[in-house]
Amino acid sequence: MAANASHRDDNLLEDIQTRLETLNKSERKVAEAILRDPSAATRYSIAALARAANVSEPTVNRFCRGFSATGFPDFKIRLAQSIATGTPYVGQNIEPDDTTAEFSDKIMLSTIANLDKARQALNPQAIAHVIDYLIQAKQISFFGMGGSASVAMDAQHKFFRFNIPVSSYDDALMQRMIAAGAGVGDAIVLISYTGRTREVVDIAQLARANGATVIGITNPDSPLAEACTAVLGVTAPEDTEVYMPMSSRIIHLTVIDILATGVTLKRGPDFLEHLKKIKESLKATRFPLN
Repeated sequence: MAANASHRDDNLLEDIQTRLETLNKSERKVAEAILRDPSAATRYSIAALARAANVSEPTVNRFCRGFSATGFPDFKIRLAQSIATGTPYVGQNIEPDDTTAEFSDKIMLSTIANLDKARQALNPQAIAHVIDYLIQAKQISFFGMGGSASVAMDAQHKFFRFNIPVSSYDDALMQRMIAAGAGVGDAIVLISYTGRTREVVDIAQLARANGATVIGITNPDSPLAEACTAVLGVTAPEDTEVYMPMSSRIIHLTVIDILATGVTLKRGPDFLEHLKKIKESLKATRFPLN
């Protein structure tokens, strides 16, 4: 309890978001259930939150104590206070009195602007090098934690079409074991907006020490970038220490699309027939267009 005392006076939602990647798998489920709808979480019973997170009630209690609450009722009070302090958790430019039209427009315009800034910052030569590493790999693993987990899963969905064994992992222990068993010819792609999560950096160093090609999609000035074989530097003007990741996640998804397209083009026209066959296999699963 004493180790977490420093979190007591912080904004609880900010604290949960900041520590999301460091939580174990069960506690991360609780955090994600709360972050999906913080207001609803203040109305949950402990049993309801446990069901929403698909964990046990003792796990919920342990999660609450990890954030310096004396129990679930105390945690809910602090959560309500956190929501009442304003909207930093939601987004940097969102105001509490924004209408639906106003905050929708702000989010759309901000995402468009940040994508364009990322476009200008991306290094084409670095992209080409990463594409070459991916084509030469005998197998590819995509690693992401917290908000980056969905990006890693999307990458697996894109890259399985390329006749390369591919997988994605969002659990730190699984990532560490994959890194420990990796070797020359394996490519491990780590996705992290901040690049400062200790576990992610440790995993990158372990994989590289074993001879794997380690690719980072991350902040170019981060400890993770220093640990990688190759880096696609991705930045966005959003402080995820305070705000919920929005455009940074969209930028990462776009980078995955760029890499998947690059691999497709490098494979040449003969490979397009393979992709066409995969696409046509879905026709029978869809209703025809009117």
